[in-house]
Amino acid sequence: MTARLRAGWDEALSRPDRGDISITTVIIWVAAVTGAVLVAGTIALVIAKYNGQLGNL
Repeated sequence: MTARLRAGWDEALSRPDRGDISITTVIIWVAAVTGAVLVAGTIALVIAKYNGQLGNL
């Protein structure tokens, strides 16, 4: 087990960018999904509130 950990550590030191997802990418994705949910929720609320009035157009 120690040899495996050491090999992984040596690889990480020799190749710092191994394709791992950075914390910045995760933050951006969470913000984008949250924004999309908020926009969709707002649209749904507006449609629900004015549904009867929209039918009379």
